[in-house]
Amino acid sequence: MVSRSPLTRGLVSRYVAGTTLDDAMAVTDQLRRQGLEVSLDLLGESVTDLADAERATQEYIEALPALAERAPGSSVSVKLSQLGVAVDQRACAQNLDKLLVAADEHGVLVEVDMEASSVGKAILETFRAVLPRHQQTRIAMQAAMRQTLPDLQSFQEVKPRIRLVKGAFLESLETAAQDKDEVTARYKWFTTWALENLPDPAFGTHDDACIAHVRSEADRLGIDRRAFEFQMLYGVRRQLQQELAREGYRVRVYLPYGSQWYPYLMRRMAERPANLLLFLRSLIGG
Repeated sequence: MVSRSPLTRGLVSRYVAGTTLDDAMAVTDQLRRQGLEVSLDLLGESVTDLADAERATQEYIEALPALAERAPGSSVSVKLSQLGVAVDQRACAQNLDKLLVAADEHGVLVEVDMEASSVGKAILETFRAVLPRHQQTRIAMQAAMRQTLPDLQSFQEVKPRIRLVKGAFLESLETAAQDKDEVTARYKWFTTWALENLPDPAFGTHDDACIAHVRSEADRLGIDRRAFEFQMLYGVRRQLQQELAREGYRVRVYLPYGSQWYPYLMRRMAERPANLLLFLRSLIGG
């Protein structure tokens, strides 16, 4: 009903590129014309069967040729829960390595999403295992998590490329900061730390205060605008994305697609009450 109704179809298409790779590539072309880079995200929930994990891996691999040809410099974002990390960590590592080898062959970057703390340790271990062979791979790190700094400091031989995010998972007070102002303060602190210590950091945020902090700290440290990037969700703050790109910053749009769009859309609605209100109004014809 949601995908077919003329009242809600526009809302769905605002946040999700479509259900097929062709849909995603059409939106990718549009974003590229606006000076924006793309990180393609095949939607899917945590798998409970390794056969599903292998299918997701193969679907990512099949997307690489089109992405390399039509959008050089693009990346794919992958959730290791979708590649089976909660079922068999070794099998997940094999799936990730297979994807990384194929991505290297096509010149496409890979970004590993961070997830809830229940699988966070396994995700970091898997990333750490592949990093020496695939040093351009990026991993998301959550500013709210209390373990983030020790985790980052534990990388010695190879400094990781990261996407810094605030963190959107429900965690305990012991595991993660809960106060909004504290999380923002932690994000700003990690911004400075990443700019000073890590190669090519990405800052995943729509928060004006955090964006301003990235800009001011990069200027203070004498870091070129092309030496880091902002990352934002497809459909969120579109005008700001274009403004930053026009100012010379690298901006990458996290672009979801696939048949499993409904859970993703519900999470986006839950994260932003204004979106939820708009969605509910459209369902009743308001």
